[in-house]
Amino acid sequence: MLRNLLICGLVAGALGGLVATGFAEVVGEPAVNQAIGFEDAQAKAKHEAPMPQLVSRDVQRSAGLITAAVVYGLAFGGLFALMFAWVYGRVGRVSPGHTALLLAAGALLVVFLVPFVKYPANPPSVGHEDTIQRRTSLYFLMVWISIFAAVAAVRLRVVLAARGGATRATVLGALLYLVLVIGAGLALPGVHEVPRGFPAETLYRFREASIGMQLVMWATIGLAFAYAAERVMHGRPVFPRRSTARGAVATLRE
Repeated sequence: MLRNLLICGLVAGALGGLVATGFAEVVGEPAVNQAIGFEDAQAKAKHEAPMPQLVSRDVQRSAGLITAAVVYGLAFGGLFALMFAWVYGRVGRVSPGHTALLLAAGALLVVFLVPFVKYPANPPSVGHEDTIQRRTSLYFLMVWISIFAAVAAVRLRVVLAARGGATRATVLGALLYLVLVIGAGLALPGVHEVPRGFPAETLYRFREASIGMQLVMWATIGLAFAYAAERVMHGRPVFPRRSTARGAVATLRE
């Protein structure tokens, strides 16, 4: 069963990456182009040569974007399936489909939104070479802290719920998560890289597109995996066999 769930997670993740790619192309690319235009204008004003591009923009926004999004979706789709196998049955009597949808919402919150509040995404032209590595390390540290806090909160809820009072256990688990992530957010240093004069609307649109891309991806993973999990957990094939489908059509004709 775990093997089937893992396959379903990978498929859902790949599908989520494809849908997120389409969203990024339509919503995110205009802000990226504006940010690159700002960087080129700044370079010309300082009489500096533009930064050389190892990969052309056409490749970045086509094959590069879809490859990155699908690989990202595959990775998190596999982890999502493993997390579903661990969570299912531990958070109350909830159906597999509802568990998958709740887990997808939780993953969006824990893996992306909470770290995003501390270290929001920046356009390609924002940042300095000497701070990018530090900012990336701090961001992933915040991601791991958020995941650790979520696991601790779930384990606390399971222990408290076993003693009675599911509502109280849920509230205390949520409070533990908030205390841990807020404490980490206050303790970790901030990184301010946005240059003076950078268009505020461009920055806002880019970050809006970043949130939207993650929302679309996790919604797709959640919906696709919810359908698959309902069938896997009840011992039914995810995709009906061709012979079964033909039999059903023949029955309808009769």
